[in-house]
Amino acid sequence: MVLKPLISALLLAGGALGGSPTDSYAPGNVSCPKVDSLVRIADSLNSDEADWVAERRKKTLPELKEFLKRANMTDFDMNSFFSNSSNPVNIALAFSGGGYRAMLSGAGMLAGTDKRTTNATNAGHLGGLLQSSTYLVGLSGGNWLVGSVVLNNFTSVQSLQGSKDIWDLEHSLVAPGGINIFKDASYWDGLKDDINAKQDAGYNTSITDIWGRGLSQQFIDLHDGGPALTWDDLRNYDSFKSHEMPFPIVVADGREPGTVIIASNSTVYEVTPYELGSWDPSLYAFADVKYLGTVMSDGKPVDSDVCVNGFDNAGFIMGTSSSLFNQFILQLNSTGVEGVVYDMAHSILNDLGSDYDDIAIYAPNPFKNVTYGNSTVSKAEWLTLVDGGEDNQNIPLYPLLQPERDVDVIFAFDNSADTDYSWPNGSSMVWSYQRQFTHASNETTFPYVPDTNTFINLNLTEHPTFFGCHASNLSSLFPDDLPQELRHTPPLIVYVPNYPHNYYSNTSTFKLSYDADEVEGMITNGYNIMTRQNSTLDSEWPACVGCAIIQRELERRNQSQTAQCRRCFEKYCWDGSIDNGAVNKTGDEYDPDRLIAGASAPLPTLATAIVVALMVAFSF
Repeated sequence: MVLKPLISALLLAGGALGGSPTDSYAPGNVSCPKVDSLVRIADSLNSDEADWVAERRKKTLPELKEFLKRANMTDFDMNSFFSNSSNPVNIALAFSGGGYRAMLSGAGMLAGTDKRTTNATNAGHLGGLLQSSTYLVGLSGGNWLVGSVVLNNFTSVQSLQGSKDIWDLEHSLVAPGGINIFKDASYWDGLKDDINAKQDAGYNTSITDIWGRGLSQQFIDLHDGGPALTWDDLRNYDSFKSHEMPFPIVVADGREPGTVIIASNSTVYEVTPYELGSWDPSLYAFADVKYLGTVMSDGKPVDSDVCVNGFDNAGFIMGTSSSLFNQFILQLNSTGVEGVVYDMAHSILNDLGSDYDDIAIYAPNPFKNVTYGNSTVSKAEWLTLVDGGEDNQNIPLYPLLQPERDVDVIFAFDNSADTDYSWPNGSSMVWSYQRQFTHASNETTFPYVPDTNTFINLNLTEHPTFFGCHASNLSSLFPDDLPQELRHTPPLIVYVPNYPHNYYSNTSTFKLSYDADEVEGMITNGYNIMTRQNSTLDSEWPACVGCAIIQRELERRNQSQTAQCRRCFEKYCWDGSIDNGAVNKTGDEYDPDRLIAGASAPLPTLATAIVVALMVAFSF
């Protein structure tokens, strides 16, 4: 029995062949489009995105109705709720960075929201939440998950886990052949050919190019990981054109080589199927992602007859958001690579140089001489982008705080390694909260959150926690002189942190290989986190998720919560209490026990669940 769908065939059917005109990793010249500018000011939502989202909501609305029906919400008049608005709720899912830990734990969390997962629409589960969502955002390892799903034509986690061609994590992408040195040598030789092709075409390269090509071969079900596949190719996927997938967004940071950034001084970039750019005052502009690599001045091609396609390579975009891992590739001595393979890899990396070992080079700069933002960006010859978590905002929330996107609720999946034992302690939430009080925030707002010790001392990292539950309590976030029309209520945030249920999922961020049992344990644990062990920890959990989803719309209508929703909010909303003392456990030493006592081995994999279900159905 084949668990994996024919992903490559789906890509072919969707017309999503490699977007580079050279049919290789190298970008190539094309005719320029007949438009006034390839760059726009960030004073509104991209018109293509706005049109796409409007069509997506036609799909999410019936899915949300079905989800809320299954959630067993008592005293909730669904007919009345949906009769007054055709698009009452805008849901987003945001997956943190954290290497393969974030990808695999996040995969279980995502599977818990996907109605395609076996049994996910049964009582106590949360299947259908993904289908009800408008946005899907990833950063670093979280974007490996998002990229794996959307670049394989919106496949499911179960299909990825069951695949024999991708998501093979038993050997690291530094040495995917394991002890097969011939396979490893061929692999590195192929990487060298790809990078040389881009260099020969006249483009700067860095370690991120190598890293991105390696990621592609692990995550994209095309020959050699689709060296010509581009991020803008998503526009041509059947699942995107039919609005079956949520709108995907990648997050990276802007940073000059040799400098340090934090949330208050970073420029947060986002990459969508349509654009690359930032809402931040430092840039405040977006460029058409399809034409990156084109020499431009003030948004217009310097040569109106010559533009470039193929620069926005799909793997390069994923590598950009996770460029922190460039450092691992440079440490070949610790990777187990030996002999002729080591010599080949070492030679390739030496050719690239070490001046830009932790950045992705976007040259030429698409924002050259634009009149928006500041001169630091507009006068630069190229952009230097880095891992989206380098500014400590490891959950990619910032794109979803933009008033133009009108997001009502964000499910923030935190698989960060904040403590010495690699568990989250809410740091990313704290940094994002603090950023709103700086110039970089551009008047976006973020709900109140406590300090990291309070996160742990009040057990806010042991279960999902809601922040920003009542809009009436958030009015003091706005500056007194901010006009009323600019006061946009931030989304309610459902914070879902990594925590051990059946498996110790606090693996090292730099662990680059996982055997099958480890993959099963990580994914199943993530599923248990999201579903609260299929609601065995709280029978009302699906209803409470429903209450969080509808809250902002209820407030817009000035309607009261049901008794059940009030009860849910009492359980899951942070009530503003602070306990920042180091009582019995400090933030650095926090090391919890599994909730499922004695679970020394992973629970059955989601793929195994399919096999069992089919055996029962067909009496095997």
